[in-house]
Amino acid sequence: MKKLIALSCAAFLGLGSAAVFADDDVSSAEAAKLVEEGKIKALDSLEEKALSVKAGEITDRDLEHEYGRYIYKLDIRQEDGTEWDIDLDATSGEVLKTEQDD
Repeated sequence: MKKLIALSCAAFLGLGSAAVFADDDVSSAEAAKLVEEGKIKALDSLEEKALSVKAGEITDRDLEHEYGRYIYKLDIRQEDGTEWDIDLDATSGEVLKTEQDD
């Protein structure tokens, strides 16, 4: 019985630590505050950079906090219907990922 309780506690604590590394969506109010404080770049200034990587229409945009880093995640649809995921470092503007959707 003591082993079962110990295993349950260990599993519960493990779930808690996993949450620390999970992706967190950043609210628009929090994003505005981060831009105002100079901690991240405004999305408008980085959309052009994303569109220079893959031309098209931005269909979705999110700001997430992953592993201590703010990342803009953009979805771009090109004229031929091809869709791309572009990740940009919100602090530096560096393109982190360019991946075609299946």
